[in-house]
Amino acid sequence: MTHTPPVAAIKPYELTMHGHTRVDNYFWLREKSNPEVIAYLEAENAYTQAGMAHTAELQQTLYQEMVARIQETDSSAPVAHGGYFYYTRTEAGQQYPIHCRKQGSMDAPEEILLDENALAQGTDYFKVGVFVPSPDHALLAYSTDSSGGERYTIFVKNLATGELLPDQIPGTSYWVTWGNDNRTLFYTTQDTAWRDYKLFRYVLGSDPAQAEELFHEPDELYRLAVSKTKDNAYIVMAATSMETSEMWVLDAHNPGGALRLLQARQKGLRYWVEHRNGRFLIRTNADNSPNYKIVTAPVDAPTQENWQELIPHNPDKLLEGMEVFADYLAVYGRANALPTLDVYRFVGNALSAPHAVEFPEAVYATRGAENPEFASRTFRFIYTSMTTSDTTVDYDMAQHTWHVVKQESVLGGYDPTDYETACVWATAEDGAQIPISLLYKKGMTRNGRNPLLLYGYGSYGASMAPGFDQKRLSLVDRGFIWAIAHIRGGQEMGRHWYEQGKFLHKKNTFTDFIACAEHLIEQRFTSRDRLAIMGRSAGGLLIGAVITMRPDLFHAAIAGVPFVDVVTTILDESLPLSVGEWEEWGNPNEEEFYHYMLSYSPYDNTTPQAYPHLLITAGLNDPRVAYWEPAKWTARLRQVNTSGNHLYLKTMMGAGHFSSSGRYDYLKDIAFEYAFLLDVMGEG
Repeated sequence: MTHTPPVAAIKPYELTMHGHTRVDNYFWLREKSNPEVIAYLEAENAYTQAGMAHTAELQQTLYQEMVARIQETDSSAPVAHGGYFYYTRTEAGQQYPIHCRKQGSMDAPEEILLDENALAQGTDYFKVGVFVPSPDHALLAYSTDSSGGERYTIFVKNLATGELLPDQIPGTSYWVTWGNDNRTLFYTTQDTAWRDYKLFRYVLGSDPAQAEELFHEPDELYRLAVSKTKDNAYIVMAATSMETSEMWVLDAHNPGGALRLLQARQKGLRYWVEHRNGRFLIRTNADNSPNYKIVTAPVDAPTQENWQELIPHNPDKLLEGMEVFADYLAVYGRANALPTLDVYRFVGNALSAPHAVEFPEAVYATRGAENPEFASRTFRFIYTSMTTSDTTVDYDMAQHTWHVVKQESVLGGYDPTDYETACVWATAEDGAQIPISLLYKKGMTRNGRNPLLLYGYGSYGASMAPGFDQKRLSLVDRGFIWAIAHIRGGQEMGRHWYEQGKFLHKKNTFTDFIACAEHLIEQRFTSRDRLAIMGRSAGGLLIGAVITMRPDLFHAAIAGVPFVDVVTTILDESLPLSVGEWEEWGNPNEEEFYHYMLSYSPYDNTTPQAYPHLLITAGLNDPRVAYWEPAKWTARLRQVNTSGNHLYLKTMMGAGHFSSSGRYDYLKDIAFEYAFLLDVMGEG
């Protein structure tokens, strides 16, 4: 083990575009099969382990705290589906869940459908992709990945005998659904850039190599997905880019039939489809409805000229999704940075006036749960806040009442009344008001001396939920304030919030985050020497950008699998983060986008200055943000950083984008990150 920082060899490589030449000294780190590359990553890992060795006891303490808070032997809330109750359970000491069901009632004998622990034996990484019972509940289609590379193999299990059918389909993605004949599977496969580009139909008992290709999407902007309407009437294939969507349907009762187009793609037109009572229900941005509206259309004439408005566009509320039932419609929304749930009753094919589900706290989050039963009058969702653990709620849509089915246990003496949450607002450079969610111990004093961790993401329209995470308590109990910056690039304030944080407005994401940091300092929640920041993936880009723009503002940073080599990556059309991403970041083949993206790309703007303490993570098998982006960035930072602060790169040599797959191993990853923060903040 060494305390001497690794030095990556400098091998200049010129990249020229639009008459502009960049020299990349570390382009060679892309050569995954090159022993010199692996040696460099292993040297960085050794350096990180040596530098963090003195925190080993702290890491173990943090890990034990997190384990002590979880109910190690536990069961999920059972989901009623087709006369069965499906659930997962965990056992103390076991890394992975066990999938089970009971027939008729929860008092019936347990059937173990899938024990992930048994399947994961002998692997460093294991992940179940899909878990889909057949319509008659006699068979189970599931898929697994043992590398972290997100290429899955589909298996089919006879649930009566426990035997695997000989049908195995490698190279699949996250999308699998059944035809109503209980024999036909529909699934997607990916191209070399991990883009879902083909839809296949496969009949059990035939040769998987001869599966029928139903659809091939040649446009590299688009990805395919396949699902089924909740009433089991239609298989739905979605072809979507970030700005446009197109839906095709196939009669699920005639799985050998043909796909039928609903509405041909039009640039900028987005729509998604469900079905009820002989009509399609469509959530769409059509007719200048950026926050979306819901329309209906007859099955035999579903094109846009026949769309009839059911729920109008609301400029003050984003319509995020819908859950269709036989007699009810539940609509997920978002207004003023908080989620909403509105419930309607169908009156024929029209709707009653809505009623809003009421929530007990001022700062909270919700998300949909499994609702497979079309005829139910009960709508299940998850309620949570930064002090309230995930709570599974069955909401009676007729009586307007909710019943708590299960609340996640938080052991170790946790008392939610010991903590407080708040929402404060920072003013951005252009005057926009940016919400910040806060969690802290009750009695916190705003004296400017509190250690504070500011988290952000700000891309793809993903809204950061102020929900519960027991792991945070290990920091908050040590005096940290946990803050979430709801910056532009997400959709917390509506679709416009996203559009103001993408393309040629992307820098708003970074300046918003800086404004949040400055506000928290000005309001004496913390100070520069007590402020740490964190983000992952596109959030890692955020971290890289802001410490490049304002390295003086932050004491420490964690950049998880960071997307930091923006222009080079998006110009490489062979990579997953390339063509399909042009509708998020812009197309650098166009000169205006090239120069704009280059102006904020962290790797391209890493220059001699004093950077904060920095922990960077990577996954060798990561298909989303290739390991070489964090590796190259680390190498360049080592070359130019003038601060003398810690700079660590931790590459997981047997995993991908999402760190360790086992629940205990994952907690060790988090304990490592928290130990880094506590150490450099002087709180260890």
